[in-house]
This record gives sequence, structure tokens and C-alpha cells, in this order.
Amino acid sequence: MHAWLIPVLKSVLPHVGAIVSAAAPVFTRKTADAAANQSALLQQQIIELQAATSGNDAHIKALALQMQNAVEALEKGTALAEKSYRRAMMLGYASFVISVVSLCAVAYIGLA
Repeated sequence: MHAWLIPVLKSVLPHVGAIVSAAAPVFTRKTADAAANQSALLQQQIIELQAATSGNDAHIKALALQMQNAVEALEKGTALAEKSYRRAMMLGYASFVISVVSLCAVAYIGLA
């Protein structure tokens, strides 16, 4: 067994109960006397589902807003990177032209 696995397991195992309880369904479950209260149970489940969907709706809207902000930031960063890239390319072209002109001048001076 890898040496790093044991400390990871020791740090994760105390939280497994909390993770399982958070992942367990929170909706009303049917009990043995559910046949007698079928309509009340059904109404309670509908209310719980409506509350869950409205909560999901709020979370989806918040996530969409965060994604919109992230995309705008990425677009802005991309524009800045492209501008910097174009500037570097122009500097490279200019240095190439200057080096060719310098090489030609040295060749001309060397031949004369």
C-alpha cells in the first residue's frame, strides 16, 4: 500500500458519515401506515418536490451568473493575451528586418 494513502484515509474517514447523510434522500419516506394516509403523504411529497425545485432554480441562476462572469473574464484575458501576442510578433518582425539590414550592411562593408 502506498504511504500517502493511509494519512488520506485517516483524514477522510471521520467525515464519511456526514457525506453519506448529506447524500441520503431528504424526502418523506413511506411507512407501514402509508396506505391510510396516502393523500397526505402524496401532498407532503409534492410540497417537498416543489421546495427542492425552487431551491434548484435559485442555485442554477447563481451558477449561470458565475459562469457568465467567468466567460467575460476569460474573453477579457484572451483579448489582452492576443494584443500582447500581436505586439510580440511585430517586435519579432521588426528585429528580423533590422538584423537582415545589419547583415547586408556588414556584407557590403566587408566587400568594399
